[in-house]
Order: sequence, then structure tokens, then C-alpha cells
Amino acid sequence: MEERKMKFGTKAIHAGVQPDEATGAIMTPIYQTSTYVQPEVGVNKGYEYSRTQNPTRHALEKNIAAIENGNFGACFGSGLAAIDCILKMLNPGDEVVSTNDLYGGTYRIFRTIFEKYGIKFHFVGMENADKIGDYCNENTQLIWVETPTNPLMNIIDIVAASKVAKQYKAWLAVDNTFATPYLQNPLDLGADIVMHSVTKYLGGHSDVVMGALVCNDETIAKEIYRIQNSSGAVTAPMDSFLVLRGIKTLHIRMQRHCENGEKIAQFLANHPRIDKVYWPGFETHPNHEIAKSQMRGFGGMISFTFIGNKMEDALNMLKKVEVFALAESLGGVESLIGHPVKMTHAAIPKEEREKSGIVDSLIRLSVGIEDVDDLIADLEQALK
Repeated sequence: MEERKMKFGTKAIHAGVQPDEATGAIMTPIYQTSTYVQPEVGVNKGYEYSRTQNPTRHALEKNIAAIENGNFGACFGSGLAAIDCILKMLNPGDEVVSTNDLYGGTYRIFRTIFEKYGIKFHFVGMENADKIGDYCNENTQLIWVETPTNPLMNIIDIVAASKVAKQYKAWLAVDNTFATPYLQNPLDLGADIVMHSVTKYLGGHSDVVMGALVCNDETIAKEIYRIQNSSGAVTAPMDSFLVLRGIKTLHIRMQRHCENGEKIAQFLANHPRIDKVYWPGFETHPNHEIAKSQMRGFGGMISFTFIGNKMEDALNMLKKVEVFALAESLGGVESLIGHPVKMTHAAIPKEEREKSGIVDSLIRLSVGIEDVDDLIADLEQALK
């Protein structure tokens, strides 16, 4: 059956993988090798050196491309290594328009690594996509979008952002980590490149660090593969095997993440100590209708603030949780809780954070797939 015609659950399990020819093993082998024997000079079986290509990684790259409805996939040693690859396709004098509510590590690589090479970055609130064009000009080469954003769950209209990108002949890159391909496919909505921190939902078990890029354009793909090979920030065969295994249950896990997320968002919205709850499934969310149009569910990521906005309220709660684990990262089967100001977004200066709404009492939840009654009971006792 043609992979593009498969439904999501079937693609997640079968796309890009074949039984091992040598043994019939149904699981893709871990090709734990650095090099490959060649029968003669210039003749090989498609593999020469594992930085350039590895059969286990190759299967994973094809699988991730398939579930994103893309033609080309490339995997990297981390999500930031994947972002690094995109930025290395730019030149001094190019400009990037980025959402202002974004992962702190992305902000850090933009400002502290690539800004000094003559690339100019603009950080813009993109909830109204019409404003993106106000910061574009003939030097704009890249528009960088997260949706939902990290950590405020803002929704950015990918179709509208794509129209702006095409107007200025720029690339539109979308960080699809929070939504995953199960809930959202940016390439289908006009994006040129999709980025994933595979560490999160795609791996799904908090045991791998990895990034991925997917695109449809062959010219962009050739540049991605050139930089991947030249810079060498590739992922290992064992990690590739673990993520292939993780993706096989992505659709089942995401269903539970969404179900649990909705119940916990409703619980928080009705709690007397909570001020704002950020979750795109609420009809009161500013871009709820856009979320409904470009997503197939609202995910398991939620942020909230306390009435009075005191950091001590947030820190006290973090000390008291028992089922939720206080930790960086997200997207695993276990529920995680974090304080963006001191953890994931500490790299962003305070004045920049607060302009975006990342305030002292903000807490971010990655809702796992445990029994939701236990999760709600844990939050309830921690909020007392």
C-alpha cells in the first residue's frame, strides 16, 4: 500500500521500515557501525560512513517524513542541532522574523550564536499573522513559527504566515514539537520546513535527545543533507531505533495526552487560586477557531498563573507535587511540571520574557498518560 495513502496510525507503524532482508526481523536492526565494507573502490551498497548515512537512521528519517506528509526527512543529535542546520542555510545580511513567545533555547541560539554572524532577528507577537509582514523586507529569508507556542500556547495561523512568506520569497519554518504530526501537519498548510524536537512526543519516553527536519522541496533538502553531513550533528543508531519504536504508539499516546489535557485544563480553570490558564482548546482562547481549523486536537501542554502573580506561590506548588515530576523537557508518558522563568526560558532576558507574558508565577505542565484522576488529585493537594 502506498505510504501517502495510509492513515496516520498505519503510517506511524509501517512507513519507512521493512523486515530485515537477512533474517526477516520485523524490527529495524540497530546498525551499530561506523563504516561499511566496499567490494571495490567507488562501489557500495548505499552506505559508506555512518555520519553521512546509516540504515537505522535512514529508516527513521523516512518514517518521520511520512507522518509529516513530507518527501525528505533528516535527523540530528538534538532539536537545537536541527535549528542550527536551518540557520546555516542563511547568509550574513539575511533577516529572520520569529515569534516572540518561543522556547528559550531557540532564542539563545538565534541571539548568542547566529546574530554575531550578521543575521538579524526580529521577535514579533504573531497571534495576528497580518503583523508579520510589518517586519519583512527584501532581506527576509526566514519566518520562524511555533504553534502552539512555548510556553503560552499561543496559536499562529500557518496558512496566513505562509502567504506572508511567499510574498517576500522567504522560507516558513514551523516548530511542530507541541502539536506533533498527529495533531498538525504544517507542510500541508504551506510551510517549507517542519522542525521537531524528537526528544519530546515523537520519542515519547524521555530516553532520547534528538531533532528532525522535514520538507518537500528537493533544493532545500539537498542543503539540509549537505549541512547534516558537513557539520556532523547526527543522531546515533541506538537512538534512532528507540524513536522508531516510540513513533509506533504516537497516535495512541497523543489521544490520551489530549484527553487528560482537556480534563486538567478544565480543573485549573475552575480553581480559586488560579488566574489564567493557557490552553488552545478553550473557546475563550484568542485563536481558538484557528486552532480548530489547523489542528485535530489541542494537546497535553498547559500553562497557568496564580492570582497575585507571586513567584513563591509557583515555587511552593512545585515542591509539593508527587505524581508530576519537576523536570525540564516535555512529551513523555509521565507528567512533568516546570517553572519557565527559572528553567526552560531562563535564557531570555527578564524584560523580554515579561513582554511576552512569561511572568514569575507561570507554571507549565506536560500532561502525561497516567490515570487523570491521580493527576488531578496531585494538583489539588499541591495547590492547597
